Amino acid sequence: MKSLRTWLIPLLILIMFSSTVGQVGAASPRDITIYLDGVSLSSDAAPYIKPKENVTMVPLRVISEGLGATIDWSQATKSVTIIKDENTILLRTGNKTAQVNGSPVSLDVSVENIKGRTMVPLRFVSEQLGLNVDWNQTLKTITLTSKDSVVEPPEFEHPDTTPPVTVEPPITEGRQDELRGAWVSTVFNLDWPSSGSYGKMEVQKNEYIKLLDELQGMGMNAVFVQVRPSADAIYPSNLVPWTSFLTGTAGKDPGYDPLQFLIEETHRRGMEFHAWFNPFRASTGSDTSKLPANHVAKEHPEWIVKFGSTLYINPGIPEARQSIINVIMEVVQRYDIDGVHLDDYFYPTGETTSSKFNDDSTYKTYNYMQFTNKGDWRRDNINSFVRDLGQSIEAVKPAISYGISPFGVWRNKATDITGSDSKAGITAYDNYYADVRTWIQNGWIDYVAPQLYWSLSRNEVRYDILADWWANEVKGTNVKLFIGHAPYKLGTKEIGWNSASEIINQLKYNEGIPEIKGSIFFSAKELQKNPLGLIPLLQSYYGS
Repeated sequence: MKSLRTWLIPLLILIMFSSTVGQVGAASPRDITIYLDGVSLSSDAAPYIKPKENVTMVPLRVISEGLGATIDWSQATKSVTIIKDENTILLRTGNKTAQVNGSPVSLDVSVENIKGRTMVPLRFVSEQLGLNVDWNQTLKTITLTSKDSVVEPPEFEHPDTTPPVTVEPPITEGRQDELRGAWVSTVFNLDWPSSGSYGKMEVQKNEYIKLLDELQGMGMNAVFVQVRPSADAIYPSNLVPWTSFLTGTAGKDPGYDPLQFLIEETHRRGMEFHAWFNPFRASTGSDTSKLPANHVAKEHPEWIVKFGSTLYINPGIPEARQSIINVIMEVVQRYDIDGVHLDDYFYPTGETTSSKFNDDSTYKTYNYMQFTNKGDWRRDNINSFVRDLGQSIEAVKPAISYGISPFGVWRNKATDITGSDSKAGITAYDNYYADVRTWIQNGWIDYVAPQLYWSLSRNEVRYDILADWWANEVKGTNVKLFIGHAPYKLGTKEIGWNSASEIINQLKYNEGIPEIKGSIFFSAKELQKNPLGLIPLLQSYYGS
């Protein structure tokens, strides 16, 4: 979800870096083509080579458009700030030192401005964000891949290879009893409410009514609304402050109880309302000066770890974990919700040798089980949180559902023989420290909703292979399986997303797997956009 995520993390952290690419001195700038995971990256300015340093320069626009990174150019200081998830990179024209998450990193070649285009050295990408860079002298191509993943090269490099297997899903109608949900993000006003509605109660209400009407018209019967974007709330709380995404100001009362309205309006249509919590993200920015006095970063700064430009509540501190459980239980006890839903924000991904999530002292202080491996200790912290929250919910309202939406790959088979036949650059177990298998086997959750944000033709993380793997994980348990789908990728350059039928084919494939009990789509606004004509296809499939 990425979430908000949106894309697989190796893709999310795509090109904010740079790399020397072998013997490229003889290449013509016009000949160079860049591929990311086998997909050509378009650009309005051709990459070129600095012959003296033997370094390839690529346009900044490739980073912003190919990655979805936030780019902020300052004409006054001739500097560019690149922000993507947990990473913040500051580059200055003519300066051979960059700032990566606040730390200085040397560059072989500084940023250049050529004919109005900002160009950055490719070495910076690979060294800072873990991409492999492969130069093909014959084809004049640069292929970028995550160091932990294997991606098929462009098809024309191996014209005689066998084409990918085409999956033929069973032709049946959508099941009427399945869950059909949409994630509704409030962070950064992604789905609801709009930033233009700040402080306007009736506008916000009307926006949600319109959103529900359109979702239900597509066949949706549930919404998963983000009620805790980052240690704050879209409801009046005795424990955490009002979110800024309602009024533009953190801690400011919007003049009504949005959560109560959302629940009532959702139930009025016979739809389910699941309260979605982001558990450990404390703040989307590192500046605490504008946070209310009752924000956790102010009340318990000792619980906070800064990683990149984001503040996190340290999962290794038992009191911190319990405080989050208390916040969630406040909603469980006060509101008529149908479920408690968590996303995959546990420990942040993107750690490098020079940029670590600083929990060494916490590891020493709270390692009660004497784990010799910090990764095992981190997973145990998350396991304790998942278990304890489930027990708390069960004791108060056993009828409501409790589930989690983890990253779509638990572990790769190459790392763990029991993992999926995939080559993902990161995994839930090794990078988010989410041992989902343990949650399922112990029955700590009612459902799991893995984010399978890849197509049926993406070989290294193929949808059908992963769906089968997750179905096998829940088989014989009381844990339901919902699948997280990615309509936001329709129309992008990633393999397999050039037709809205990709989503329908995934749904049809699900029909042949009895363990799959429904789907959740990221996100509501993306559905509203009707990407590549998806809405009429969903209406036809769901019979709405």
